[in-house]
Amino acid sequence: MPGRGSVRPEQIAHVEALSKTILSHPMTALVGVRGVPASALQTMRRNLRERNQPIAVSTNSAIRHALDLAVKERPALAPLLEQVEDQTAVLAAEGNPFALYQQFVRTRSPTPARGGELAPADIVVPGGTTSFKPGPIVGELQHAGFPAAIEKGKVVLKKDTTIVKAGGVISREVATLLTRLDIFPLEVGLQLRAVVEGGTFYPPSVLAVDLDAQRTQVATAARLALVLALEIGYATPATAPLLLTRAHRAALAVAIAAGYATPETIEPLFAQAVREAAAVARASHITGT
Repeated sequence: MPGRGSVRPEQIAHVEALSKTILSHPMTALVGVRGVPASALQTMRRNLRERNQPIAVSTNSAIRHALDLAVKERPALAPLLEQVEDQTAVLAAEGNPFALYQQFVRTRSPTPARGGELAPADIVVPGGTTSFKPGPIVGELQHAGFPAAIEKGKVVLKKDTTIVKAGGVISREVATLLTRLDIFPLEVGLQLRAVVEGGTFYPPSVLAVDLDAQRTQVATAARLALVLALEIGYATPATAPLLLTRAHRAALAVAIAAGYATPETIEPLFAQAVREAAAVARASHITGT
């Protein structure tokens, strides 16, 4: 570690312990903790520890030094050094990086803007009637760019409006009005910045996959493939039993239609003969012959 002789022993011990945490599991992730209340962070850390996913919050300097040590044993961790910024934690885990990403998505919840933040996405204010009473609020809304008006004694927003574009700064004025409209454009929670699993580096853009949608698509594709295979008579371990069942039913129908007696067709043939004899008897009775 650079400058090892100029730092306190407890700092060296902390970096070494952090490096051991990084190497303790096959999957290592950097987690953004900006804006997460201390109480919520403690709860999340406890939940992660219960899943055998230790997370350590430290200074960026200590995390970089710990990664430098860990990279000597696992070179694949090197790309994580570029992701150490802002308020960061290190997570060690096992399992699937995509499932881990979804786990972190579930920790996030909407929160109001205070002003000065960057909009993570377009902030769209829907048109319609508001809960505001007519008064100075109309002028405040109009001044901030909201299409406000009074109609039938109520304050309305005349149309859907993108009040802040993605990446734009949310002014304090707009933030206050959004909160009064019960629009919370920000999210608070742990943010998965990057993951290294084995020898592979995963940025968030790769991990942001809707697993439920993917499972649905795979199930739909499997069902359609089965239907197609049955339609063209393509035999596989999955289709063979169904093809044999279909062929047996078709052969039985042909034998019955042709009056061909077999142990399987004799009963339905007799039943058919009885039905036809009964029909003839009814016809004879009606005609008197």
